[in-house]
Amino acid sequence: MTKADLIEEVSRVVEMTRKDSEVIVEAIFDSVVRSLRGGDKIEIRGFGSFRTRQRQARIGRNPKTGARVEVPAKRIPYFKPSKELKDLVNGEESGAAPAAAPETPSQG
Repeated sequence: MTKADLIEEVSRVVEMTRKDSEVIVEAIFDSVVRSLRGGDKIEIRGFGSFRTRQRQARIGRNPKTGARVEVPAKRIPYFKPSKELKDLVNGEESGAAPAAAPETPSQG
């Protein structure tokens, strides 16, 4: 799914214009980026969480020439899906306990 597909889907589901849907989707993405830049963690219950991780500086290699290249330290965005999202992707019902076998009356 592309960003344009997402905008179309929002427009269809909430029955508003494509332009209004685009403003909403852009606002959500901008909020996520702004929060991550500020070092905040974003947690969307039932979906997952976004945060940044720190990568240390290291020595890498240019794959074309083999020359050593210094790679500076940097922060990278990281997404961790929720258990509920993992279960939905794998076709499992989330939050539902496994069905227990029906109890039979004991004859004693």
